[in-house]
Amino acid sequence: MPTTAPLLIVGGGQAGLATAHVARSLGLAPVVLEAAGQPVGSWPHYYDSLTLFSPARRSALPGAAFPGDPNGYPARDEVVAYLAEYAAHLDADIRTGHRVEKVVAAEDGDRCGFEVVTAGGDVFATPLVVAATGGFSRPHRPDLPGLPEFTGTVLHSSDYRHPEPFAGKRVMIVGGGNSAVQIAIELAAHARVTLATRHPLRFMAQRVLGVDMHIWLQRTGLDAAGWARPLLTGGTGTPVFDTGTYRDAFAAGNPERRPMFTRLDGDHVVWSDGTRERADVLLLATGYRPGVDCLAELGALDEDGRPRHRGGLSTTHPGLGYVGLEWQRSFASATLRGVAADARHVLTRLRKQQTRAGSPAPSGR
Repeated sequence: MPTTAPLLIVGGGQAGLATAHVARSLGLAPVVLEAAGQPVGSWPHYYDSLTLFSPARRSALPGAAFPGDPNGYPARDEVVAYLAEYAAHLDADIRTGHRVEKVVAAEDGDRCGFEVVTAGGDVFATPLVVAATGGFSRPHRPDLPGLPEFTGTVLHSSDYRHPEPFAGKRVMIVGGGNSAVQIAIELAAHARVTLATRHPLRFMAQRVLGVDMHIWLQRTGLDAAGWARPLLTGGTGTPVFDTGTYRDAFAAGNPERRPMFTRLDGDHVVWSDGTRERADVLLLATGYRPGVDCLAELGALDEDGRPRHRGGLSTTHPGLGYVGLEWQRSFASATLRGVAADARHVLTRLRKQQTRAGSPAPSGR
């Protein structure tokens, strides 16, 4: 017999933990299934020098302030420690080492909901599922011309940890987001680095009048305004938050930025003017895709494997929701500071869906 749960949360990182906290405040008793050995999401796998792009005071999950300087920018390991401590004090059934293999519709016609099956063979029956694996669990490797035959080293930014192994090498980085720029700046002190992008880099001031830009975005409402998305992205993706240091480094040519090459040939990149340049390492800072393969059999994904949803509510299956996707509802949706608001939005609406369907809302312990 399956184990029953009023709410099943897939993923125990920042999105899953925030969703569990909100669920408890709504009277639900969630079961959280996390594939890894600890409920800290993807944070341990990011590069060593990574720091948050928003200050600690705006990077806390509900119910627990981020320790340390509230105006500082926490490092990777500080985030890992914070999430581990948060999970330890969360009133929720968190089961680590439980990788969800598939989610299917319940076979019992009299029971609305889902069956969730783990790689270990555990089965859970639940009326509500929230996929909270976030938007950073599956590294994206674009289909670049010549990439399969490239004879140099190919890495994704998820493979990068620190610059020392790249000393003296010629490194080409593909991508123009915050991580791409941060890695390029760090590597430039050890290697010759070029950042190849399809669009010019777009920097946004980290602070305006002494106040962090993330705070301004929240105060003005631009954070969650749908019409503001083109303004914030410029049509080229998330802007790079900068105190001026990054802009100055690129202006000085260390690292350099060039328009995207046309193809790869052996261990060379071929630029748009036909010139060729040898590269020891190709580092793809090309982002991630949601890790929601477990929903494929359910039929909840589009042809590219992305969730079909509106504001985090599945458009294919009542009772199914998402938390932690990029631009799910706002600029901050995939961040520590944005997941709680989206979790509350999704959970309250999932319960309303269930009430309208004629089933009582699931209760807590």
